[in-house]
Amino acid sequence: MALDKKGTRFALKVRTKRGPQLDGVLFCDTAEPADTVLVAITGIHGNFYSNPFYVTFGEALNSGGFDFVYGQTCDAFGQIETTDWRTGELKIIGSQTEDFADAVDDVGSYIDWAEHRGYKHIYLAGHSLGANKVIRYLSETHDPRVERFMLLSPANLTHMTSGTSEEQRALVREYMATGRAEEMLPFALMGWAPCVARTAHQWLFEPTLNNAHTEADGDFSQAERITHRGMLLVGTYDNFTKGDPAWFLENLNSHMPSAKDNELVFIERTGHTYQRKEQEVADVLLETVGRWRKEDEPCRS
Repeated sequence: MALDKKGTRFALKVRTKRGPQLDGVLFCDTAEPADTVLVAITGIHGNFYSNPFYVTFGEALNSGGFDFVYGQTCDAFGQIETTDWRTGELKIIGSQTEDFADAVDDVGSYIDWAEHRGYKHIYLAGHSLGANKVIRYLSETHDPRVERFMLLSPANLTHMTSGTSEEQRALVREYMATGRAEEMLPFALMGWAPCVARTAHQWLFEPTLNNAHTEADGDFSQAERITHRGMLLVGTYDNFTKGDPAWFLENLNSHMPSAKDNELVFIERTGHTYQRKEQEVADVLLETVGRWRKEDEPCRS
């Protein structure tokens, strides 16, 4: 796949199986791949403008000799113009019309790309809703090409949508029941995410990506199916965790078969997007990938 170079960054067009291409960015020192890559799946509106820490992450990984992929899925912006690689048609994707069921295809497309590029070690990360997509992906595929995972500040959908009024919830149900699933709602979900009724229904009522909870009796069936091991990270001021980031991570981890082997990292005095602690998080990622790389080398030699 052709790479459009910009300094040490290369713009990617990653092909999904269903057709639309996804925008990504490869951070690397040369056009030749390193032997190790960290693929990071972004969350809703998790673009370079709202989450500039991705640049810090990429530069840190490159400093250690590792490649880094910033991987947008279907919701990095409200609307994204893309091309269906099978037909050549222009398509509009985005958070306004996202179908959560596409998450497995989206994440898998980046892993397919990494495999075709020839990486020896592939680590998979996700931030915010991207972490929930990683949970979903690994629970369904158990992809052996992925050696370990990083869940960076998973999204607590129940808490995020808790401010949605009963009237708004009823309106979403009404749109769905009367054949208006593809119509835009007259309000922005969570106060900042305009979307069609179908997408809002998935946020509010469906379990597809609602897989990280503060409640001990939440639906952790996806986490319980993950066979990989890895690392979970959160900022201690993360306001998406219902006020207790430590419990949020511990609760999620406790439902994973690999719980005893997983690493939990808490970044002090920062929130969901790591303001003022971007470099500290980047250093954790670099140290972790470097350590995993040494530990996992016998598995690939």
